[in-house]
Amino acid sequence: MVRHSVLAGVLAFLTLGQPQAQTTADEASAAQQIPDAPRPQVGLPALNSVKPGMGTTPTSNGDQQPADQQAPPSSLPASKENPQPDQGPPPELPGAGQGADAFKLVVRTNFVEVPFTVKDNKQRLVPGITWREVRVYENNVPQHISIFTVDPWPLSVAIVIDQSLTPDNMAKVNNSLAALQGAFAPYDEAAVYTYNNGPQRRTDFTAANSARLEFALNNSKSTGREVYMNMGGPLAQTTVINGRQFDPNTAPIRNSQAMELKVPKEVHTLNDAILEAAKSLTTRGKGRRRVIYVISDGKEYGSKAKTKQVIQYLQTNKIAVYGTLVGDSSLPMVGFLDKIHLPYTMRDNVLPVYTSETGGNLDAQFRQRGIEESFQKIFEEVRTQYTIGYYSHQPFIDGKFRPIDVRVMRPNLTVIAKKGYIPTASDSGPANTIRPSQ
Repeated sequence: MVRHSVLAGVLAFLTLGQPQAQTTADEASAAQQIPDAPRPQVGLPALNSVKPGMGTTPTSNGDQQPADQQAPPSSLPASKENPQPDQGPPPELPGAGQGADAFKLVVRTNFVEVPFTVKDNKQRLVPGITWREVRVYENNVPQHISIFTVDPWPLSVAIVIDQSLTPDNMAKVNNSLAALQGAFAPYDEAAVYTYNNGPQRRTDFTAANSARLEFALNNSKSTGREVYMNMGGPLAQTTVINGRQFDPNTAPIRNSQAMELKVPKEVHTLNDAILEAAKSLTTRGKGRRRVIYVISDGKEYGSKAKTKQVIQYLQTNKIAVYGTLVGDSSLPMVGFLDKIHLPYTMRDNVLPVYTSETGGNLDAQFRQRGIEESFQKIFEEVRTQYTIGYYSHQPFIDGKFRPIDVRVMRPNLTVIAKKGYIPTASDSGPANTIRPSQ
């Protein structure tokens, strides 16, 4: 009995074990059909670096390792199993004897630009000058001309109008301003300044053919300034009792007890007006010719800025001064005497100093028609200038004045160019890069 019970228990155990083994096999096959869970991301993005539409990449999903964790590329030869990336064209090989010099980067920052005008003995423009006929000297050292062109440049012109003229001369200028816009090209721009006791800006830079410039020129018209004369003796006195004015209403100066009329000194702030116009021109970009055009009799008195300081500012910022001389200063004999300056007196004509130092020119006209023709003459001269460029051999940014001498190898010709320049840090920049040859 005991033996039969033992055999029955063994058979029952074997019978129960077969379905359990089958169930375990079925569960294993079902577990293999379930896909793997996503892998954890390696190197999560930084805060606020995820952008809409950025999506995922193999690196962010963890399928690939980041570039800094990847194994170095194999040095095995290229094959179908181990392809090599495309390395582009072969490198440039330095010439014989260059060696380490082939890896030097040369940047030139000392380019100097010099516009100039050529006239004959009758003051007519001379065309057809070639670069082979031009010589340029800096500090009496010949320079190699790198650029030579006769192409016109777009102009940025600051117009300065003198309102301290006498009424008759002011009327000539007022009537001729309508012809000024005809001297500009469509790609030019202009600003308008006036001065009497101080400079005043009428309009900032605008298109030279715009209605805004026309309005500014019309708004610049003035009646001028009356000329007073100091008179002494009986003609300067009225009713006087005991050395005092009897009636203040008849005094030379109302409500004044003085017996004689004392005229105040005239104020002609030409220096301040040119300096204010020059400051506005410094905001114009490169590739434009910077010009200050002055319509005045050239008188200067009462300015805060000195003539020497203004000229230095003009030479530093590559600004040329041109002008139309009007009034008595435009007469030949009077204009010659105006150049003689007595100490502690008003300068009767300071414009020739500005034009000669900056490479500009001056046209003297007394009549209204001559003033109108002067506009076209001046801007034709500016637009047809020759331009040369060279690389200075001296340290560029030293802030010292460097004289320039431009010569043309033809007889009986006059060359009008600036007398020099002052280098500044604004001119330094990569102008050319020399690469090694193969």
